[in-house]
Amino acid sequence: MYQIKRVTIGKTPQLDELAHACGEVYTATLVSFWRTVRKKGIWLNPKHLMRWHTSTKLHAHTADACVQAFFASLKSWRKRRKTDPTAKPPRRRKWYFRVEYKHSAMSMKENTLILSNGKGNEPLVLDWPWTLPQTLVIRWTGTQYEAIATYEPCCFPVPETGKKIAGIDLGEVHMAVSHDGEQAYILNGRLLRSKRQYRNKLIAKLNKKIDAKKKGSRRRKKLIRSKQKQLKKLKNQIKEIEHQSTSRLISTLHRDGVQTLVIGDVRSIRQDLDVGTKNNQKLHQWSFGSIRHKLTYKAERIGMGVELHEETYTSKTCPVCGKRRKRPPEGRNFQCTKKDCKWKGHRDVVGAFNIRAKYRETFGHSHVVGVGMATPIGMRYMPHADVARKEEVYLREAAGL
Repeated sequence: MYQIKRVTIGKTPQLDELAHACGEVYTATLVSFWRTVRKKGIWLNPKHLMRWHTSTKLHAHTADACVQAFFASLKSWRKRRKTDPTAKPPRRRKWYFRVEYKHSAMSMKENTLILSNGKGNEPLVLDWPWTLPQTLVIRWTGTQYEAIATYEPCCFPVPETGKKIAGIDLGEVHMAVSHDGEQAYILNGRLLRSKRQYRNKLIAKLNKKIDAKKKGSRRRKKLIRSKQKQLKKLKNQIKEIEHQSTSRLISTLHRDGVQTLVIGDVRSIRQDLDVGTKNNQKLHQWSFGSIRHKLTYKAERIGMGVELHEETYTSKTCPVCGKRRKRPPEGRNFQCTKKDCKWKGHRDVVGAFNIRAKYRETFGHSHVVGVGMATPIGMRYMPHADVARKEEVYLREAAGL
């Protein structure tokens, strides 16, 4: 799991010159490749064009990265056209292009990052309070340049079995529910669901308007641009909700002393499943992979172990007596069907508790702790509060970043 750092570095003539040099290398690669295909019928390899096109202003490996970027786009197009016949290959020339520095072109000196360029050219120097990254990409955001540094994943020791473990149940209604044997936390996902519902209605509404316009007309193009802009905004809002919620959960579990997360594996839940049109849509738009990814890398960054575990029958089994229901509970409430038990609790908390029990090989047995299971604590998304930023700062400090 790689770690990413983003730093805004403004706009300078040196950055403009480097970006323009990268654009020249990319454009020369594109022109040479398609000209050879058209006249000779030969598809060149990256190594041929990396020797062919260089720049005196750029480090050799930076120029190679421009060539490799073109072939990465070409590979993506060849893969996409198998399912999308209208997909177009990379043919647009670039006046400016991103500047990529590899590990061989970087060095550190007194909290400054020195990025080497071509022989006889001044290096690019950035204030850098962190360690030396593996790669660094400088790209234009629309108003200024941004440096994106990539760090290799840290190697953390595997937690011992006797340490504190928390089970996490991923859900479509609630993003994630955790239980560490003492306390349960619920990430409320109502806002996330409402964003998805609004996105579906917006797509249907705009598609209806677009289909009513003549192809190639200015009004149709204007509607398409409006649709793309609104969907991009919603995508960013959904991403922000997921980031803030997962950061808050991980920092809370870390403060409680949890060393291992056991996440229920729901990757095969959509296979051969038909639960009606509306529910099918909800399940196929359920972003459990994105939530799992964010929980995993944020936990590993601060030294917590993460395990995936299958979760069969975890929402049907009573955590007190171990009795399994024949049918899953309706709604969010769980009630044991055994006459002398009749225990009641939150369905997702039961799932998280049993995922943890499965990992500890105590699933299906009676648990005294279940009788006095603490009331779960809800965590809501608060857009106007500074809570999530504080949680992210805590995670970075805990990881030593």
